[in-house]
Amino acid sequence: MKRARLMLAGFAGAVAVAALGCGAWVASLGPAPLGKGLDTSHIVLDREGRLLRAYATSEGRWRLPAAAEDVDPRFVRLLLAYEDKRFYEHRGVDLFALGRAAIQLVSKGHIVSGGSTLSMQVARLLEPREQRSFGAKLRQIARALALERALGKNEILSLYLTLAPYGGNLEGIRAAALAYFGKDPKRLSLGQAALLVALPQSPELRRPDRHPNVAGAARDRVLDRVAAAGAVPHDEIARAKSESVPQARKELPMLAPHAADQVVAAEPARRIHQLTIDAPLQKSLQDLARERAHALGSNISVAIVAVDNASGEVRARVASADYFDARRAGQVDMTLALRSPGSTLKPFIYGLGFEDGLIHPETLIDDRPARYGSYMPKNFDLTFQGAVTVRKALQLSLNVPAIAVLGRVGVNRLSARLSDAGAALVLPKGEAPGLAMGLGGVGIRLADLTMLYAGLARGGLATPLLEREGATEPSPRRLLDPVAAWYVGNILIGAPPPDNAPHGRIAFKTGTSYGFRDAWALGFDGRMTVGIWAGRPDGTPVPGLVGRAAAAPILFDAFARSGLAPSPLPHAPKGAVIATTGKLPPPLQRSTAAAGPSAMSEAPRIMFPPDGARIEIADGKAGEPVALKIAGGAAPLTVMVNGVPLVPQGSRRTLFFQPDGPGFVRLTVLDARGAADSVTVRLQ
Repeated sequence: MKRARLMLAGFAGAVAVAALGCGAWVASLGPAPLGKGLDTSHIVLDREGRLLRAYATSEGRWRLPAAAEDVDPRFVRLLLAYEDKRFYEHRGVDLFALGRAAIQLVSKGHIVSGGSTLSMQVARLLEPREQRSFGAKLRQIARALALERALGKNEILSLYLTLAPYGGNLEGIRAAALAYFGKDPKRLSLGQAALLVALPQSPELRRPDRHPNVAGAARDRVLDRVAAAGAVPHDEIARAKSESVPQARKELPMLAPHAADQVVAAEPARRIHQLTIDAPLQKSLQDLARERAHALGSNISVAIVAVDNASGEVRARVASADYFDARRAGQVDMTLALRSPGSTLKPFIYGLGFEDGLIHPETLIDDRPARYGSYMPKNFDLTFQGAVTVRKALQLSLNVPAIAVLGRVGVNRLSARLSDAGAALVLPKGEAPGLAMGLGGVGIRLADLTMLYAGLARGGLATPLLEREGATEPSPRRLLDPVAAWYVGNILIGAPPPDNAPHGRIAFKTGTSYGFRDAWALGFDGRMTVGIWAGRPDGTPVPGLVGRAAAAPILFDAFARSGLAPSPLPHAPKGAVIATTGKLPPPLQRSTAAAGPSAMSEAPRIMFPPDGARIEIADGKAGEPVALKIAGGAAPLTVMVNGVPLVPQGSRRTLFFQPDGPGFVRLTVLDARGAADSVTVRLQ
């Protein structure tokens, strides 16, 4: 009995010594890595969690963070069935699996299965080993036990889904699913899931893009084990085995690259960024921009912004025709570039006129030559329509009526209203707001202009655009009163659409900047607002590039490709007056804008010949007299040819002068008040 007690005490002492030695060895390993501060790829997701763009790690690896909820549950079931059946039962080490592996090693003479749990595999991935050894296995066990003490099962599973190797520089289930199948891991088929379960065991030997037959065989072994366990019907197993194995890697998504760059640069410490962008719409509009830019000509780019009217959230932002096209300055964000808006500010000019009660959509307004000091606006086609309704003036984008209304509402007021609504307007250096601002004499960004048009769709309430998911929605700002905003939308939805486009689908306005540098089209329906810009990023003129022909077709195509059914504009708000011109109150039947204090339409003006004209004279010598037609001005008029007064010809407004011969001639007219006009023509 005494001897037995001594043996028991010795055994206990040996166990205690071994435990102390083991504890000392574990302590010598240092703290177990838990995956904190892991260098993972920056990923930018859309509003539904779909990948827009990913960035490689500093080591050049595609290590996309993933969690169990990011993966098809069937993949997780296959993974646990194949790799670690008792994952949710053990504490890091599966003694049964280790015992089985040891028996197989003894009986077969080589390693048949490693007996590693997912926790042990995560430990190995966090501390990569050079080769297999008994010491390395003990280290994995110790680390796995530490992981289980510090982390929950789902955290350990997420680490595996992020770190598991899939060949080359692919790590994690998300990178593998995208690179091999072009889809998120939530949408894997049974065969695809089985292949991705098999790859991490021998990621280089089983790479499908290099060894498709080996990869297919490994997939089938996973399926056979699942079938033997009775977890999946045999007919599904057969279909999964018949699936083709990918033989090449696909490019990872490259959607909204400019927006992704900006959000990552703003928060470099964060690894997962989510935007309000909708990935399918973004891809559709990126394809549209690239197609149309190539059709418009070399070096031309296209930018598109699509906004949800109700929330102000950006649903798509295409900042260039092609991010990688250097000829088109693809990496320059043209949605944030300052460009001349052409006629796209006219709706807000008329909106202020409606708000002030100066005009109504059916008010008659004159479209005829008018001079404002030294500024004389002209229509795009160099013709005049005479008396037209405000509705027609805006739909046809006539310049003279718009400037007349702007003269009454005030340039500074327009500038302040748009700026207060959140649009950044930039004037040329050293210049103050002037009437030319109404025709594009100011710089504005496509994003801001789209925001302003979304404000029209929201009944006159503008809100800064939101692009980050979860960001606090800013308070809306008053752009126009509801009636004025509705009048503008009601007019624009009747604008003549481009060829082959549906009439009445969207309320839209086009614009062309001076010198054919920028072509614009902005439009909205009851659900969405879209802004289009086309041109050369370097500002070089493109002859013939006009908003109606270049940008408007892209606008209508963008709405068509959105996949959304047409959404009507809101009904007329309380206070809107729907009447013909003759039924309006007398002050609203005809606009007196042209007679305002800023208009000087009675100043003299030379109607013919126009400035810069070329006039043929007989045989290149002095021949028939040349006519000179004058309008406006207070009599008596003084007419000078190259500074020499003409002999007075009474009160006639059509005069004649005898040219001395070919060359340039400067014609000047002065009236009794000292107002003047001059043109230079060439005789040849």
